[in-house]
Amino acid sequence: MTIYLDNHATTRTDPAVIAAMTMMMESHYANPGSTTHEAGRAVSGMVDESIGKIASLLHAQRDEIVITSGATESNNLALFGVALHPKQKRRRIVSLVTEHRALLDPLDRLEKQGFEIVRLPVLSNTSALAGGVDLQRIQEAIDENTALVSIMLANNEIGTIQPVAEIAKRCRHFNVVLHTDASQAVGRLPIDVDALGVDLLSFSAHKFYGPKGIGGLYVRQSPTAVRLQPQILGGGQQWNLRSGTLNSVGIVGMAKALEIAHAEIDSEGVRQSHLRNRLWELLNERIDGLTLNGPAWEEWGLAVPNRLPNNLNICFPKVEGQSLMLELPELAVSSGSACTSAEPHPSHVLLAIGLSNDQARSSLRFGIGRFNTESEISMTADWIGRVHAKLASFAA
Repeated sequence: MTIYLDNHATTRTDPAVIAAMTMMMESHYANPGSTTHEAGRAVSGMVDESIGKIASLLHAQRDEIVITSGATESNNLALFGVALHPKQKRRRIVSLVTEHRALLDPLDRLEKQGFEIVRLPVLSNTSALAGGVDLQRIQEAIDENTALVSIMLANNEIGTIQPVAEIAKRCRHFNVVLHTDASQAVGRLPIDVDALGVDLLSFSAHKFYGPKGIGGLYVRQSPTAVRLQPQILGGGQQWNLRSGTLNSVGIVGMAKALEIAHAEIDSEGVRQSHLRNRLWELLNERIDGLTLNGPAWEEWGLAVPNRLPNNLNICFPKVEGQSLMLELPELAVSSGSACTSAEPHPSHVLLAIGLSNDQARSSLRFGIGRFNTESEISMTADWIGRVHAKLASFAA
């Protein structure tokens, strides 16, 4: 038996999504660009309907959604698309040290190309808003030479929810484009691009029980259109912003996944936060000296949340997280982002909130999901408690 608690890395594809995609592969497999025949026109219509549904659920317009292969591509299109547009003369980009590598690596490349990259620190783990950005620092960093601000809406390791709507006000004052990587937020938090005030928003279907290899980028068109330099050329699809044959199967699956997530967003937020809180309580009953990494939380639904409802990141005393995972092959958890799991270095997010190298290596991330149960949470606590006691005895 495997208990899967790594739902920040990816989620299980919902059976209803699989059914919708299977129908497309079996019966509606024509190229959506082949509108010279009925089969292609039928698929084109289904794609348009699905993209319209995605846009509606994000409170966007149909022509503001660009389909990509996922949030990594969306982030690249947002950053390089803004910074390298031939009419873009500003040379400063503002972001956070705790961003995902899919954003930090493009920033490194832009820095080598002569852009000034401002990587702001975040609040330490001693703060109730650990991992959050100090709005005063944001205000001081944004000026008339700033081309772009990119701030992750919800952190993938410690679940911190950033005050993006407040940041947007500062960006508007200087006519600065605001991008947010919302990979962890879409499907888990209600998203209204107008309420957030963002110009660009990245998302990926496999984070909300959809298929891998499909995602999107919201690109604001009104009142002023965001200008992007295309990064993939050849065919002119999607208003020349992202060429290539549209993944009709993935698009239909993504729309279905987001529709389900949106319908369950309140009830699942309450349920998953309850399971998260219960896991924290049970582990504290079994292990002395646990430390919570990331912001504190209120009861879900009763206050403006500081943290994703399904996120728990814990530092374990005397034992490395990797050692716990090796002793528990039936438990799927992680020590950080899936995109950096092959690297030997401790989490840059945990170091950024003030943890030592040893503390970061002694930490594990738990991501509760739609298919997790109360009994799985109890079993997880029992397994970890038993294995921790065994490993800690060796260190004594």
